[in-house]
Amino acid sequence: MSIEGRGDRTERVYRGLRDAVLDGRLRRGERLPATRELAASLGVSRSTVATAYERLTAEGYLVARVGSGTFVALPAATGERPSRRPAAARPAPAWRDLADPLWSEPHPIAYDFSVGSPDPALFPADAWRRSVAAALRGPALRTAHYADPAGPERLRAAIARHLGLARSVTATAEDVVVTSGAQQAFDLLGRTLLSPGDTVAVEDPGYPPVRQLFEQLGARVVPVPVDDQGLRVDLMPPARLVYVTPSHQFPLGGVLPLERRTALLEWAARHDAVVVEDDYDSEYRFGARALDPLQRLDADGRVVYVGTFSKTMLPGLRLGFVVAPPSLVPALRSAKRLTDWHNDVVTQAAMASLLDSGAFASHLRRARRVYEERHALIGREAGRLLEGRLDVVPSAAGLHLALRPTDGVAFDSARVAAAAAVAGVAVQALPRFAATGGWEGLLLGFGAIAAEDIPDGVRLLAEAVGRTHAGAPAASARRERE
Repeated sequence: MSIEGRGDRTERVYRGLRDAVLDGRLRRGERLPATRELAASLGVSRSTVATAYERLTAEGYLVARVGSGTFVALPAATGERPSRRPAAARPAPAWRDLADPLWSEPHPIAYDFSVGSPDPALFPADAWRRSVAAALRGPALRTAHYADPAGPERLRAAIARHLGLARSVTATAEDVVVTSGAQQAFDLLGRTLLSPGDTVAVEDPGYPPVRQLFEQLGARVVPVPVDDQGLRVDLMPPARLVYVTPSHQFPLGGVLPLERRTALLEWAARHDAVVVEDDYDSEYRFGARALDPLQRLDADGRVVYVGTFSKTMLPGLRLGFVVAPPSLVPALRSAKRLTDWHNDVVTQAAMASLLDSGAFASHLRRARRVYEERHALIGREAGRLLEGRLDVVPSAAGLHLALRPTDGVAFDSARVAAAAAVAGVAVQALPRFAATGGWEGLLLGFGAIAAEDIPDGVRLLAEAVGRTHAGAPAASARRERE
C-alpha cells in the first residue's frame, strides 16, 4: 500500500486500507499487520496507523479480536467500487453529455501554450502565507455564524479601491459581491436577470462556458460576430443581456473602440438590456493605458462589471467579483446565499490583507514584466517560424495571442492542434471558441510556459503545421532548415 501524496498521513493510511477492502485486495477474514509492523513499513508513527485502524473498525470495515489481531470484516462481495453501483438516476436532458469545449485529450506535454493559465511560479507565496497566517489569528474563525454572502466588507472595499486606481471603475464596497471565480459571477447574473426564453447576445468567437451556462438557464443565445476591434455592435439583435469582453476580446484580442462602446450603451438603453462586462485579464496590459471600461461610461446603471483573481493569483483560490448597480446587488446577494452561502472566510481575509498592504500591486508589477517579455517573444517567434501560413493577431494585453491563417491559406486548426499535442505541444484551436463556422486559427497562451521554452515550442508547432498541410513550408521555417 502506498501513502504518497499530500494531506494528513492518518487520512492517507485510512483511505489506502479502505480502498483495499472495497476493491477486494483485502478479503473478509484476512488478518492485517500489527500496528507497529505496518507503521514501520510505511514510515509513519504507530499512532497514525492505530488511529486509522480505529476509524475503520468504527465504520465496520475491520473488526478487532482481543489476543488475535485486526481482521477485515466486510465480505468480498461488497468489494465493488462505488462507480460500479447501479445507475438508474438520470440528469435532466439538457445536462446529459454536456461537453467541456476547453478540455482536450491528455498527452504528455513539454511545451504548454494553454490559454488562461497563469504561471504558478509567479504566485506571491511568501506574502500569501503571511496573509493566511494573519487571517487564521484574526476574527474570521472566531464565530459560529455564517458570513456575509457578498463577502467581508474589508475585502469588498479593497477590491473597489483597487479597481478605482487600476481600471477607473466607479464603485464602493456596497457595489461589490465576491464570488467563486468569474464563472459563478456569470451564473448569479444569469439566474437573477434572465427568464427562460430571454435572448442573450454573446461574442462569436467568444468564451464557450458563458454560452453554455446561459443556454442551460433556458436563454436563447445569439452569437454576434466580432472583428479585429471586437464586438460588431451594428449587428446586435434585441436582447435582454449581452456578454462582452471589450478591453481584450476573448479570444482574438481586439479592443472595443470608444465609438462602439458608446453605441453599445445606446443599444442597451433602447432595448432595456443589461451589459455584462468581463474584464478578465486587463491587469496585464503592455503599452498604452486601456480605455475606460464600459462601467465607467455607463450613466444609466446598466453595466455589470465582472473580474477575477484567477489570472492574477491562481484559479484554485476561486476568487472573483461582481461590481453591480445598486438595483441588482440585493438579488445577487440572495443568489449567492442560496448557491453556497459565501466564500471561504480565510481566503477572503488573506486577499483583503494582500490588497491593503500593497503586496498585490507589487506582485502585479513583477508578473506584468515577466508576461510582457513572453508576449513579445512568442509574437516574434510565431511571426518568424510560421510566416506565410499564420499571422499573429495584434494584441497589447492578456496571457495569450491568437494566430489566424494568412490570406489565401487553407488551414485545419483541429488537425494541427492534434499533431502538435502528439509532439508534446499544447495549443488550442480557434474553432473551439466559435459558435458558427468559418473561424480557423490557433491560440497560444504564455502563462504556463517559461520564456526559455517558447522558441523550441513554437518550432515544434511550426513542424506540426508543416506535417499537416501540403505544399511548401513557411518561408522562415524553410530558412531555418537551410
